[in-house]
Amino acid sequence: MMDAKEDLVSIITPTYNASRFICETIQSVKFQTYTNWEMIIVDDCSTDQTKELVTKEMMLDARIKVIPSAANHGPAHARNTAIKASKGKYLAFLDSDDLWHPKKLSNQITFMRKNKIGFSYTDYRMMNEAGEKSDRVIRVPEKMEYKELLKNTIIGTLTVVLDKEVVGEVQMPLFRDCSEDYGLWMSILSKDIHAYGLNEELAYYRKCGHSLSSNKFNSAKKTWNTYRKVGKVNIPSALWYFVNYTYHAFYKHTKTS
Repeated sequence: MMDAKEDLVSIITPTYNASRFICETIQSVKFQTYTNWEMIIVDDCSTDQTKELVTKEMMLDARIKVIPSAANHGPAHARNTAIKASKGKYLAFLDSDDLWHPKKLSNQITFMRKNKIGFSYTDYRMMNEAGEKSDRVIRVPEKMEYKELLKNTIIGTLTVVLDKEVVGEVQMPLFRDCSEDYGLWMSILSKDIHAYGLNEELAYYRKCGHSLSSNKFNSAKKTWNTYRKVGKVNIPSALWYFVNYTYHAFYKHTKTS
């Protein structure tokens, strides 16, 4: 039964050709001990069975809402569509191939209420494409301010919860050559809002089989573009932050816990 004190959490999920994973992702939401949520799935013109699968899930659970996109615009546009349709006090983000621990929302919302936090994130574990959990756990810092965020992209989107009453209305930047989620975190923290980490492993990030070297190069390029286009950071400062980003990214991808 839902606790009468539970505020609504809007879960933002973009999908595109996610038929292999989306049902498992939805199940991890349905297994949440925190029950007052809505899951807003925006399908970005999938060409597989994704739309049919999520529509079936919507018919089985009224908390699941599906919005079909009229054209393929990319994940940032899909997330923004979901954010605009959201009704919750809280926004949480979960991509169509990632998973949550059953106590993810319960523990994180309790953490935010207790400490009067508007932006939180958690530790998360890496898993492979088959869903097998690895030994790699990304341990996050207890607090992130704007300048620290520019040095470190450690915040996992699948772990973030925002209190809209604190951070205000949000939308992800629509630069395809930028990191849209990182750009949103930058925009929020640039307003002198701080983000706080909960050191509990509450989410599972699926690493799919793409070229690791290509991913690293594209990630670095997007980070640089996000500095310049979203943060409007001048070139000398961007270079300084980029050096720090490179160090932290190497540490994150090589350290196991």
